[in-house]
Amino acid sequence: MNGTTYAVDTAKNVMQLHWVDVETGEIHRKRLSRAKFLEFFARLQPVRVAVEACGGALHWARALTPMGHAVELLPAGQIRAFVRGNKDDMADARASSRATDA
Repeated sequence: MNGTTYAVDTAKNVMQLHWVDVETGEIHRKRLSRAKFLEFFARLQPVRVAVEACGGALHWARALTPMGHAVELLPAGQIRAFVRGNKDDMADARASSRATDA
């Protein structure tokens, strides 16, 4: 399994992804529609995916697990502790990434 953790903030129409390349340390951010979300992960080698626990997260976990990805559901309180500045979807994805490292 790849050492990269992809943090995801789910929403009604758009998913925000945040990850740090383990080899270069480069920070990546990506905005995906619901239709493109599974296509994106289908092209990746198995990785760790961190998602804030909610009903929608369970759906995505069931879809990503058969692809070989390890999905980690994080409680909302654990993520909120890492949100800095204004709360938006990208800030939540970044906070999910930091929460997995803590």
